Amino acid sequence: MKKTRLFLITALCGIGLGLASCASQGGSGHPAPPEWSGDAVIYEVNVRQFTPEGTFGAFAEHLPRLKDLGVDVLWFMPIHPIGVKERKGALGSYYSISDYKAVNPEFGSFSDFKLLVQAAHSLGFRVIIDWVANHTSRDAKWTANPDWYVLDSAGSPVAPYDWTDVAKLDFNNADMRSAMIDAMLFWVTETEIDGFRCDAAMEVPADFWETAAAEIRSAKADVLMLAEAEEPPLMSRGFDMYYAWSLHHAMNQTAQGKANVDTLRQRLQAMETRFPACAIPLMFTSNHDENSWNGTEFERMGGAAKTFAALTYLLPGMPLIYSGQEVGLNRRLAFFARDPIDWTDEQGFSDFYKGLNDLRRNNPALHSQPQGGALQEIKNSVPDRVFSFVRASPNNRVLAVFNLSGDPQEVTFDTADYNDLKDGLTLQAWEYRIYAQ
Repeated sequence: MKKTRLFLITALCGIGLGLASCASQGGSGHPAPPEWSGDAVIYEVNVRQFTPEGTFGAFAEHLPRLKDLGVDVLWFMPIHPIGVKERKGALGSYYSISDYKAVNPEFGSFSDFKLLVQAAHSLGFRVIIDWVANHTSRDAKWTANPDWYVLDSAGSPVAPYDWTDVAKLDFNNADMRSAMIDAMLFWVTETEIDGFRCDAAMEVPADFWETAAAEIRSAKADVLMLAEAEEPPLMSRGFDMYYAWSLHHAMNQTAQGKANVDTLRQRLQAMETRFPACAIPLMFTSNHDENSWNGTEFERMGGAAKTFAALTYLLPGMPLIYSGQEVGLNRRLAFFARDPIDWTDEQGFSDFYKGLNDLRRNNPALHSQPQGGALQEIKNSVPDRVFSFVRASPNNRVLAVFNLSGDPQEVTFDTADYNDLKDGLTLQAWEYRIYAQ
């Protein structure tokens, strides 16, 4: 692409993600996401399955490899002790927490975790931990205060959904709320973590998150708050990021031939309409829930797995890599028992993800909201099969063309503004092209 042609995009049809001012996230006056989040890539750490030892110390040996891979944020799945009462499987669910201020002895000691955070920080990583505010285990320390829980008619704590190993907390109780915020502050002040991924955030009142986030930011201003939810009110009540679940489901459906680019386009437009301009969508093709319960990205996406992984890097938002994904792990990891990852990379997936990480870091147009460029769609002759767009920021433009179908496509474009597109393209099934300037 010639630089002089890159500025002629205003006449093209578009989805204008990320253009609005991000001075605040809404009525709460919540600030823009931390500056360091702009070019960041999140890596989800499943400590139990990461190594044969399943410990913090063993995981630490992988830090140089992950640094070379190009990830920036380490999100640790819950590191707290797991309840015994009505435990699921041999080791229980990470999300059935018995003590918010302690470490799961399966992984090591509190000191071991502090040392791991220090080692990660020394290499330039940010560290966030999973926070489960909706419920505890049924034998948690907090069950000594039964009025802190939602109780059934028999006076027993309610188990939400089919989560029979946990007890739902009552956020009408002010003392419980205070204790929860105190526990979150404990990890920020004592271990210097950089934020939280908040499990089932939509199950907890938004005003709690607003209060908690404000107190946490008083202790450490540049924390990152990620909601496992796709609820716009949460983004104006303390959170920086949300799960792009609806787009993820559309990607699965498109890979399976049950949807097409029109569906993806509609989901992107809905995200733009529903969410504040500063809200960062978490983009992913896998995570612990998807892998263990719905299948690997290869089960769900087949030959389109790499294509959609690349798309998560090109769309406005922040991409996620799950443990093992960077070596093409193609099996579901056990959730309640040990099941160590095989780190053999026979198909070069590490190079694939390293390339995507480098592409994101080296092109400011691809950074997260509000730093990156808006997505501006380029019209083409097969809009239900081919998604073509440009993202631009000062002195940088990235043009992308994705064939999101299982058939070859001959495609022409309704613009002569890009030399790379003027003669049209022939794209094989699931093929994509990326041009950076």
